[in-house]
Amino acid sequence: MPERKSPKRDLVIVLDFGAQYNQLIARRVRECRVYCEIHPSGTPVADVLKLNPKGIILSGGPSSVYSPGSPSVPMRLFNLGIPILGICYGMQLMGRLLGGEVIAAATREYGKTELHVREPGMLFKGLNPQLICWMSHGDVVKSPPPGFTVLAQTRSTPVAAMSHDRRKLHAVQFHPEVVHTPWGIEVIRNFLYGVCGCEPSWDMGNYIDFMVKDIRRTVKEGRVLCALSGGVDSAATAALVHRAVPDRLTCLFVDHGLLRDGEPEQVVRTFRHNFKTRLVHVRAKERFLGKLRGVTDPEKKRLIIGNEFIRVFEEYASRFGRMDFLAQGTLYPDVIESAAAGAGGAATIKTHHNVGGLPAGMKLKLLEPLRPLFKDEVRTLCEQLGIPPEITWRQPFPGPGLAIRIIGEVTEERLRILKHADGIILEELRNANLMRDVWQAFAVLPAVRTVGVMGDQRSYEYPIALRVVTSQDGMTADWARLPWELLERISSRVANEVKGVNRLVYDISSKPPSTIEWE
Repeated sequence: MPERKSPKRDLVIVLDFGAQYNQLIARRVRECRVYCEIHPSGTPVADVLKLNPKGIILSGGPSSVYSPGSPSVPMRLFNLGIPILGICYGMQLMGRLLGGEVIAAATREYGKTELHVREPGMLFKGLNPQLICWMSHGDVVKSPPPGFTVLAQTRSTPVAAMSHDRRKLHAVQFHPEVVHTPWGIEVIRNFLYGVCGCEPSWDMGNYIDFMVKDIRRTVKEGRVLCALSGGVDSAATAALVHRAVPDRLTCLFVDHGLLRDGEPEQVVRTFRHNFKTRLVHVRAKERFLGKLRGVTDPEKKRLIIGNEFIRVFEEYASRFGRMDFLAQGTLYPDVIESAAAGAGGAATIKTHHNVGGLPAGMKLKLLEPLRPLFKDEVRTLCEQLGIPPEITWRQPFPGPGLAIRIIGEVTEERLRILKHADGIILEELRNANLMRDVWQAFAVLPAVRTVGVMGDQRSYEYPIALRVVTSQDGMTADWARLPWELLERISSRVANEVKGVNRLVYDISSKPPSTIEWE
């Protein structure tokens, strides 16, 4: 999609110094109804000025500011008159560049820490002087730069927050963006409203109006092919494009054989009933399984599926006559997690098929109206677009489908086993009325065999891993504390009903350090 102006008057940008979850900062800013974008720390000052931000946030990061080659910003950035908030590494960088002293801490701080507010200033306005915050650092600002006031401290950190009101420069050593700093959103809100003068005007209603106009400007007289999976992201994309150019949209649903039991039929039934637009259902299971034969590397699976999707789209597009754009439901976390190492210092976690899996020679132009949004923002968007609840509240499901929930080669037998086990898990969670309480629930099939005993005989069959997590936005997650009775029932049913399985294990890893999906 061509470069466009921000849909909102007020914009705050986050300069990314490599912390893997910097998108949490942007999410918290948007919770305050202020539009926020993430840009690499090396973004030239001239490009920052073109964005016309009302405020800048310098993020955390894994480096030490005094190490050779550590990321930095030009001194000019601090003289623009634009309010700046430094967080963790961002605070240390501000301190060092402006004449303070940054050293390795005698005692590193990780986890929940008592914070003592000496001067409330603008950041701590309306908050108690004794607070609990989340720390994660090995360096400290020993002494602040000239003209700065120390606002807060902890037992191990003499400068835990500082500010220079006249220059509109503020910084905190703790992480206000994480839920472990329960009042952190208030610090962010004080910065946005009190320091930057932002208005709380970012909302999905305005975004719909903006995107409809933007899609019309972009598409003009062109025709759009929408990649429809039946999930919330592609549904919102289809609804937005349909609202903008209803007579020039064709929805293409590619059934790659990697969806859960009954889902292809549900997708076709739901969209033909709710969307008065052209829907083409392509059955391509054999084609995709053929391409995946012998492939075990998860990144290769994603790239193969992404490439094959586009090839199917292009083939069918030629049958429809001229098609100019491919619309797909790429979200902001997809873009960030797929970012190449070095762009902002963050490492690539995994390549999302609709971001990093697209062929270089793709003929269709991309249309990604959800690219700036987080998942919960998309659900709000769906409600305002009138999309049915069964789609709006559908749990996230990866584009590559069950291919990345089979750890190893994808075969017909393994697909059968995984679909059956997954169906039992979802059925039991629905019966327990827990589907809306968890972020994702699914089965994983590792391509290994384990020894068991069934009917007094030795068995050597597959295990199933049960993954159920809670989350607000998918960027961090915790394992769900399911009732023991429910776990017992799921385990018993999977072992007894799914041919080829003799064991069920429960994944109790959080994100981080793990990801939600296994691949």
